[in-house]
Amino acid sequence: MSEAAVASLKLQPSETAVLHAASRIFAAWIAAGKVTSENQGQVLEASISAAIQMAKSADERIFSDDEAW
Repeated sequence: MSEAAVASLKLQPSETAVLHAASRIFAAWIAAGKVTSENQGQVLEASISAAIQMAKSADERIFSDDEAW
């Protein structure tokens, strides 16, 4: 494998959490038989968007120990 083909990622904790949620959402769509070769990219993007929306909603509603009330 060439050096150009190797990807290096360093995600922040919040990005990792969104990635985990998005992968679970995407996996659920696959398990439900809703993902095809034709719509895979669209479903992947929709999964990421849903995970981001969930994270933002949770952030608005949940106060962490280090956040001011």
